[in-house]
Amino acid sequence: MELKYDAAGLIPVVVQDQLTGQVRMVAWMNAEALARTREEGEVCFYSRSRQALWRKGETSGNTLALRQLAVDCDGDTLLALVDPRGPSCHTGEQSCFYRALDARDDAPIEPRPGPVLEQLSELIGARARASAETSYTRRLLDGGPEAIAAKLQEEAAELSQALASESEERVASEAADVLYHLMVGLELRGVPLCDVLGTLGARLGVSGLVEKASRGT
Repeated sequence: MELKYDAAGLIPVVVQDQLTGQVRMVAWMNAEALARTREEGEVCFYSRSRQALWRKGETSGNTLALRQLAVDCDGDTLLALVDPRGPSCHTGEQSCFYRALDARDDAPIEPRPGPVLEQLSELIGARARASAETSYTRRLLDGGPEAIAAKLQEEAAELSQALASESEERVASEAADVLYHLMVGLELRGVPLCDVLGTLGARLGVSGLVEKASRGT
């Protein structure tokens, strides 16, 4: 498909984490930056202020490994699906889109814009630093793997029952409980959500029977 660059020879690029779906940033490319990105596998942009090419992370080390490029229906915007290494915003935030438009400076801290599981992972991490008197998450973590495993078994049993004979709303509610307790377990073990998503991503397109056979299970 032929791309439609603007009068300055540039095209906007939306950068999205290919695992979480989080929009990391928006920048610009010219034809040379696009060619370098495709050749090197690391996202390269064109700086309108400096009028020069720049590879994301060339000074900070917070690079963007390219996984796929997509173009919109009009051919005038690109979507770069990436594996980000470190924060993508110059402020140190993971994403440039970390502020709600209507947020007040004196408003209490709320989950930031982004994929729901990412928000939940961040919230669980914050609750892990709270006291057990005010946080159920902290209480679970203090109980250790045995307590979390017991809750997971309990919630999985309730989900199984809902799947068999209860309403769609109950299924959704019980599934949410399973996901929450699973992510508390990940927090306890220090396993990032992106590692789980990466494992799932690696299995896409692979027969479940083949994948299980490769693990000997």
